[in-house]
Amino acid sequence: MSSPSITIVGAGLSGLVLARVLQLHGIPSTIYELDASPHARAQGGSLDMHEESGQHALRECGLYDEFRRNTHPQGEAMRVLDKAGTVFIDQAHEEREDLEGGRPEIDRTVLRDLLINSLDPGTIVWGRKVTAVGTLDDGRHEVTFADGSGVTTDLLVGADGTWSKVRPLLSPATPEYSGISYVELHLSDAAERHPKAAALVGTGMLFALSDNKAMLGHGGERIDIGASLRVPETWIADSGVDWSDTEAARAALLAEFADWSDELTGLIRDCDETITPRPIYALPIGHSWARVPGVTLTGDAAHVMTPFAGEGANLAMLDATELALAIVEHGDDLEAALSQYETAMFPRAAIAAEGSAQGLDMLFADDSPKATVAFFSQMDGPR
Repeated sequence: MSSPSITIVGAGLSGLVLARVLQLHGIPSTIYELDASPHARAQGGSLDMHEESGQHALRECGLYDEFRRNTHPQGEAMRVLDKAGTVFIDQAHEEREDLEGGRPEIDRTVLRDLLINSLDPGTIVWGRKVTAVGTLDDGRHEVTFADGSGVTTDLLVGADGTWSKVRPLLSPATPEYSGISYVELHLSDAAERHPKAAALVGTGMLFALSDNKAMLGHGGERIDIGASLRVPETWIADSGVDWSDTEAARAALLAEFADWSDELTGLIRDCDETITPRPIYALPIGHSWARVPGVTLTGDAAHVMTPFAGEGANLAMLDATELALAIVEHGDDLEAALSQYETAMFPRAAIAAEGSAQGLDMLFADDSPKATVAFFSQMDGPR
């Protein structure tokens, strides 16, 4: 009897991990990805990989050693400041062994490339935009692409992110605006071109917090910063700013952070040309669905949450690993595999989403960074 066909929509971390673990167990799958190529768009900044989730996934992928070779030295260090530049926590300038602890940092693009390069040729079909999905009379599912082509499959996995095309087969839920928008900034070649910014941010995470605003990011060879604000959902559109106009975008941001210190606003003044505004969305905490034969979701498609607990990428990779191993365990009984996977995933995702919501309220507060300083100060080491 032939193996069931497995179609994965989305070549993000979750879809890639799923295909990789299945491949190692001799189970073929195909990923269909909207992007025309692996580097068609920027993939974001640095990720910290958690032992129980992201690192576990990389071990199951057989890529753990390569991952460790590409992590950031002292990447788990942390600095917490307020808008005046007052430093409350400064691990970036400490010599501490625990700053090489349980959550090493890696560039998202580097991690994604490791996964892409581990897959057999042809596993990923690039440049396929999904326009429709549907259930056939025989219980299989059909995926239709923008070019008019389509595929039918025994198992359809939506690993296609926040605005998943697969999710409506399972759930009517749609992501809701979190109340926070951020503007993505980068400072390339930080040590050489921006030594003051490199010293300010340090080698790890920066938390600069005050008055329901934040500059959150990560240092290293390139500094990645999100200038974040508690604003209405329409703030980006209503601003009247052409965000592709670098000088106009910088001016608009500098106006929002006008009472912040010169060293912090320097991250805006000196940033690279590409400035990208993004509203942050999340599915309701505890999002779940009744079992539907032959289809499931992983990662943000299943439980997109705010990024303020650092769980999203890790959960996505753990989802994919557990789904793949359940398929391996149950063989042709896909329904048993999906039931096992979802039964464990739903409560795990709910806990993480609740933590992410609490993290948002801790970071974006009238008296911030008070609660953040107290939170990290009671911990023995970095998160």
